Amino acid sequence: MKVVPLLKRLSEAEGVTGCEGPVRELLRQTWEPFVDEMREDKLGNLIALEWGEPSKLLRPRLMLAAHMDEIGLRVTGIDKGFLRITRVGGTDRRALLGVEVVVHATRASRRGRDLPGVVATRPPHVLPQAARKKTVPWDEIFVDVGLPPKEVERLVSVGDLISIRRELAELKNRRVAGKAIDNRIGLVVLTLALEQLSGARHAWDVAAVATVQEEIGLRGAMTSAYGVAPDLGIALDVTFGKQPGVSDVDGSALGEGPVILVGANFHSGIVARLKEVAEAHEIPYQLEPAPGQSGTDAWAIQVAREGVPTGLICVPVRYMHQPVETLDMQDAERAGRLLAAFVIGLEPDFLEELAWEQGSA
Repeated sequence: MKVVPLLKRLSEAEGVTGCEGPVRELLRQTWEPFVDEMREDKLGNLIALEWGEPSKLLRPRLMLAAHMDEIGLRVTGIDKGFLRITRVGGTDRRALLGVEVVVHATRASRRGRDLPGVVATRPPHVLPQAARKKTVPWDEIFVDVGLPPKEVERLVSVGDLISIRRELAELKNRRVAGKAIDNRIGLVVLTLALEQLSGARHAWDVAAVATVQEEIGLRGAMTSAYGVAPDLGIALDVTFGKQPGVSDVDGSALGEGPVILVGANFHSGIVARLKEVAEAHEIPYQLEPAPGQSGTDAWAIQVAREGVPTGLICVPVRYMHQPVETLDMQDAERAGRLLAAFVIGLEPDFLEELAWEQGSA
C-alpha cells in the first residue's frame, strides 16, 4: 500500500470531533479487503475484526486503537454575516488566521451544505499599537464565507461545525505536512498493520478500532474498550517531534523510528516485547517516558473493565494541533511493521506470561 496517498486521503477527509462520518466511511472502504468483519458501535467507533488461527476455541483478543477525530471549530454567533467561532478540541487560535475552512451549514437542507470560508481578523493598521503585539482573542476572530448577511443567516446556525481545509504537502526527504496528522497517521499505521496481518497467521483475534471523540476526553476509546473487552491493548497516536523550543526530553527525532512510551500507563511486559520485536526485525525505535496518564486512548483502554495491559506506539510530529503538522513517513512505515510483527509473534499464552508487577522495562 502506498502510504503517502493513503495519508493524503485520510488527512484531507473531514472528521471533526463528534462528526467523524466522512473519515469513518473512507476507513470502512480501506479496511474492507483486510478484515473478516466490521461494525459501528453506538458512539460511532469503527470496529474491524480479524480472526486468529483456530488453535483454541476461545482465542485471546487484542485491541488496536487509533482515534479518527480531528480538532476544529464551532459557530458561536453570527454578526452581520461574519461567523464568530470557538474551538472544538485543542485548536490553537495562534495558527488560525489566514486559514481556509469549510463551514458545515445545517440550515441549507436536511443533508446540510458545505460553505468555503476563511479565518480572519482586523488588519494591524486599525489596531491600537499595544494590541498588535498580542495574540488575537477568540472574540476578535471570525470566519468570512463571502455571502450577504441575510444569506449567511439563512444557511448557518449557531452550533454548526467548521473544519480546516488543507491539502497534504509533500516536503523533501519523505516528510509531509498537513492538517489532522494527529491522528490520521495513527490510522495509517493501523491500516499498514492490517494489510500485513491479512496475509499472515496469528494466534490472537485482532479488533482494530478507529475511535471517536478522543480530542475531547477519550470517549470513543472508553466505550469501545468496554464493548470489545480485550485481553491486551495497543494504542497508536502521535507525540511531540523535536523542533525549536522543544527540549530533547520533551521531543523525539523525526526519521529515527516510532516511539515506544514507557510509564505507569503502559505494561512493562508489553514495552519489553515491543522493544524485543523491534530489535529482532531491525526496526529503529525511540523511547519516551510518560510520568502519568498519557492523555491518549491508551489510558482509556488500560482502565476499562477490570483493567487491560496496554502499550502505546507513537509517531513523532512537529507543530501539533496546527494546520501544518509535519512528520517523516519512514516513522509511520516502521511503526506499521513493528505493530504487525508484534501481533504475529504473540503466543496464545502470552497473557499468562505477563508479570503484573510493573518493573523496569
